[in-house]
Amino acid sequence: MDMRKIRKLIELIQSTGVAEIEIREGEESVRITRESKITPMMMAPPAMPAAYMPPEGKAETPASKPAEAAHHADAADKHTVKAPMVGTVYLSPTPGAKPFVEIGQTIKAGDVICLIEAMKMFNQIEADKAGVISARLVDNGTPVEFNQPLFVIEE
Repeated sequence: MDMRKIRKLIELIQSTGVAEIEIREGEESVRITRESKITPMMMAPPAMPAAYMPPEGKAETPASKPAEAAHHADAADKHTVKAPMVGTVYLSPTPGAKPFVEIGQTIKAGDVICLIEAMKMFNQIEADKAGVISARLVDNGTPVEFNQPLFVIEE
């Protein structure tokens, strides 16, 4: 490579502020790196995800845990609708709208009982059995896991 071209490249780097350039012409190549006065910064390790906080400041109290456990024991002998996917559950079609189902409501198989948002897609979750909604086991806007119980249906 011609020295005049290399000098022009050096001048180009100095005038533009580019830190490094590499040029190849056939089998020849040249790499020019400008010394930087800036010291590299150490990247901080990625932050740990924040702990799940119940919506609207509802903190779980130790008193609610036994009641919840007793409720799950009662639900063991009833039909439970489970989440078919991982996502975020929504109990109404739009924020502020009436929920799809309420406790005590009679439903038919195929009725939409909630939505699960997964990968920006809203999936309608339908009742797989007719009966009366006896319990709701999730809150609106909470994340759910695959096969997590959502509702309890009694005949």
